[in-house]
Amino acid sequence: MHIDARQLDNQSLIEGDICIIGAGAAGISMALDLENSPYKVILLEGGGMEYDDRVQELYNGKLTGHPYYPMKASRLHYFGGSTGHWGGMCSLFDEIDFEKRDWVENSGWPITLKDIAPYYPKAHEILDLGPFEWGSEYWLKQNSAYKLLPFEESSIWSKLWHFSPPTRFGTKYKDAVVNAKNIHLYTYANVVDITATENVNSITHVTVKNYAGKEHTVKAKKFVMACCSIQTSRLLLACNKQARAGLGNDNDLVGRYFMEHTELKTGELWLNHTDPLLFYKMDDKTKIRAELALSPQKQKELQVLNCSISLMPLAMAKNTIPSVKIWSEEDPRKALDTFHKYSNLDKRNYIQKLFSKGFYQSYGLYTRSEQLPNPDSRVVLSDEKDELGVPRANLHWALSPIDKKTVFTINKLLGQQIGAARMGRVKLADFLLDNDPQLPDYTSGGWHHMGTTRMSDTPKTGVVDANCKIHSLSNLYVAGSSCYVTGGAVNPTLTVVAISLRLAAHLKDKIKGAAMV
Repeated sequence: MHIDARQLDNQSLIEGDICIIGAGAAGISMALDLENSPYKVILLEGGGMEYDDRVQELYNGKLTGHPYYPMKASRLHYFGGSTGHWGGMCSLFDEIDFEKRDWVENSGWPITLKDIAPYYPKAHEILDLGPFEWGSEYWLKQNSAYKLLPFEESSIWSKLWHFSPPTRFGTKYKDAVVNAKNIHLYTYANVVDITATENVNSITHVTVKNYAGKEHTVKAKKFVMACCSIQTSRLLLACNKQARAGLGNDNDLVGRYFMEHTELKTGELWLNHTDPLLFYKMDDKTKIRAELALSPQKQKELQVLNCSISLMPLAMAKNTIPSVKIWSEEDPRKALDTFHKYSNLDKRNYIQKLFSKGFYQSYGLYTRSEQLPNPDSRVVLSDEKDELGVPRANLHWALSPIDKKTVFTINKLLGQQIGAARMGRVKLADFLLDNDPQLPDYTSGGWHHMGTTRMSDTPKTGVVDANCKIHSLSNLYVAGSSCYVTGGAVNPTLTVVAISLRLAAHLKDKIKGAAMV
């Protein structure tokens, strides 16, 4: 069922068993997993079914710290959320990503990869990723032209990626959500306040508003915030009438540990002979590819973070501008137009044709690395309020010296492996050879917003517990990458869906047998 909250009588009361705030990848995945259950699911989306600039304006905010994309342009505020501009790249987290690493400050999840692994196959299906095969051996058998680079896996290994079409949740899953008997989707229902009991240990209701001047109350047994890292922490901090520092923020941790993936061109690879490196190739038809990842052994030995390198034909790489410079428009649609203008698609298609024929022996190196969880990298509230009266977010993206050390280390090791295999040589980018401990200002991110309500065993070290419940509140949960303790070296979407499915399973078990609304 779909209800436009603008059409309801003012001060309407909406009631259900589970209220999910946000209809992006996390929220829609959870709602569909609860389809045909005995529970009435309320799915709240602040936008409509299509892009609306006035609604998008609610995501505007301030930026400080390391240069970043405009707040209004890096997320999408309508049904389907940021899957509307998602690139479709997916890979699994590694075991080491969940571990407490002595050399990585503030690392260590209260769960392991084994806790998430059972939910990856279904997440894989939801994202249209094809066969659930993550071993290189399987894909090498599918195509005789595929071959692994001859590196020591104890140093550099080939990590597999799958590519979604990409799946646009707002398009693919609209009918399923709307037609589900127990899912009640409310669009134009922006949550502006969350009200707790007098002792602030559980949530009684949330308040939603829209530009039609309507205000409504939503009551449920369980509430789930699935509205991305920035928006989730913004709302918790803004709900400070009953808790001065904000809900769930007794230890000043809400909003802290914002993480992104650092992404930038880091060097050049020159081979002795032309080689298409088909197993590492990416174009519009790519379903799987490999990237060169730093082994867990080397991460520990050299005291660095998880990271990987992708390859791009050098002729293309030389004409590539850092995305943080291109994606500078506040309007996401204009930013996309600018991105396409500078990406020079015709030239790229020509180069890809040559690449497919094996005409290339030189490549640009692009490094993606996890970011050290830094408490100074955070979301706080701005003095300015949006049109619905909620304080805007101020994002301060802060990087650390280990972030640059990591990027330098994997590129240096790749050069050593290339030399040992007598395949060619690697030329490092100039910024890796200077004395500046920080990455350059043109370091880009992947629109991968993580952290701000990190998972932990105790309230002193995080905001939510191992089941994604806010420590101090009995019925308020957080879904998606907001819960991440560390970000790994892969795009978060596959794990976002998996961890959201895990939460849905937990909620079904938690309220089993409860009286229906």
